[in-house]
Amino acid sequence: MKIISTISDKHRLLSLPDPLHPLISVVRIADVRAAADSVLERFSLNFYCIALKRNVKSKMQYGQQQYDHDKGILTFLAPKKILSLDGPPVYEVGEDVGYALFFHQDFLYSFPLATKIKNYGFFSYVSSEALHLSEKEEKYIAEIFLKIEEEYQHLDEHSQEVIIAQIELLLSYSNRFYERQFVTRKTVNHAVITKLDLIMNNYFDKKLALKSGIPTVEYIAACLNLSPHYFSDLLRSITGQGAQYHIQEKLIDRAKEYLSVTDLTVSEIAYQLGFKHPQSLNKLFKRKTSTSPLEFRRNLNLTPNLFLHGQT
Repeated sequence: MKIISTISDKHRLLSLPDPLHPLISVVRIADVRAAADSVLERFSLNFYCIALKRNVKSKMQYGQQQYDHDKGILTFLAPKKILSLDGPPVYEVGEDVGYALFFHQDFLYSFPLATKIKNYGFFSYVSSEALHLSEKEEKYIAEIFLKIEEEYQHLDEHSQEVIIAQIELLLSYSNRFYERQFVTRKTVNHAVITKLDLIMNNYFDKKLALKSGIPTVEYIAACLNLSPHYFSDLLRSITGQGAQYHIQEKLIDRAKEYLSVTDLTVSEIAYQLGFKHPQSLNKLFKRKTSTSPLEFRRNLNLTPNLFLHGQT
């Protein structure tokens, strides 16, 4: 696998002139002429990339659904993410088919965005989870690309701060527009919760936890053909809670079931659920229910006696 370390290297692979600034560049996709190169078969970038693609004819690879807008597509790549292409990339022909923004982590240092950018989960989404833009949204995003391009062509002591502010605005708009996309896909996205329950039930019914441990966000996301970050953000948009919360809730529900209808010890239940140590189940159970597993079982055993004696 080839690591494309610098933006200059990326420009050369795209048959573009050297960038005006070594740490940031805006590329017009219409100018790209990527040559066939074995590097592109499997590679990663050592910098961030945000791409706006307009008038894309084949949108299936970007996960377009009937609920989505039909204009531009916005994609995000974080450094070190592994990419592979079956052949040289094919770009739409035209004067205004989109832009790609490349910027290195070093450009962000000394600004809060250097840390904050790690909180934007969409940098870990795959292409099929791209952001589909309305005409108005696309216009907002394109204007930011052009402002960044204009700013770094005439550098002064304020340029970096101005460009950082534009990148932050771009990310804020992207956050808003992704939330809108989650809402417009609400009907189909609710099915994910049902599928999550089925996957978890199947996992425990087949006793996979004994071999593989507690089901992870990555495992469930893969079963749903989603990236882990997109899966968690999708659940958060519907329920207000991320994927890890839902997995833990399901663990507690299954633990309560075992405590209620089996004679398994707490340690045996912990191993059935995939915990390496019984103490971990005890800790999670108490945090979620304010009682220990043994206390929960003891209270269940007391309930029939209270009922038989007519006590409340």
